[in-house]
Amino acid sequence: MITFGFKNKFSGWTRAAIAILVGCFMLVRPGSAIDILVYVLASILVASGIVSLVYGFANRKAGGLGLQLFNTVVDILIGALIFAFPQVVTNIIMWVIGAALVVFGMFQIIVMISAAPYLRMTAWTFILPSVCAVGGVVLLFNASDVTVAITRIAGAAILVYGVSEIFSTWKMKKAVHEYEIKFPSSGPSGTAGTSGYADVKDAEFEKVSKDEE
Repeated sequence: MITFGFKNKFSGWTRAAIAILVGCFMLVRPGSAIDILVYVLASILVASGIVSLVYGFANRKAGGLGLQLFNTVVDILIGALIFAFPQVVTNIIMWVIGAALVVFGMFQIIVMISAAPYLRMTAWTFILPSVCAVGGVVLLFNASDVTVAITRIAGAAILVYGVSEIFSTWKMKKAVHEYEIKFPSSGPSGTAGTSGYADVKDAEFEKVSKDEE
């Protein structure tokens, strides 16, 4: 059973929360959501460059100042280019969102199929990630035409992914529990456990002297 991305009990819920927040924001503010995301990305890069510069000078005696200066120049340069050409980056971001939705949607379907032998799956288990993947395909073919309608489609697809992630995380938690009951001597990743040896006791040995033989 595939448990990648679900081993940490908080990872699935975190992905779902972020996706729902971003999806709702893009639905409520479709005219400015992508632009805000672009400027936030540029600001993060510039801030990262400044932090690298400060860290490099603060630890220059330990070496590595040259590398930190290089990181500073690259981060600030990329951030400045994003500020100068936001429309180009907007199209790239839409393409990235579309590709991510396709990958995440298909991955959820594969994960649920791998868990199907241990848990009953409903139609919604596969419908929601399928809608997410289809929304990603639509964005991939319209990434160069960022309009309010396309932004709303992106927001709706991300929101669907968030809801699907909640459902998938809940299902995977139950599936892992059923797997551990069915195979108590191994965990979800196939590693041997100790539950199958609960009744095993240590043997006791007593040294026998030559006079007793």
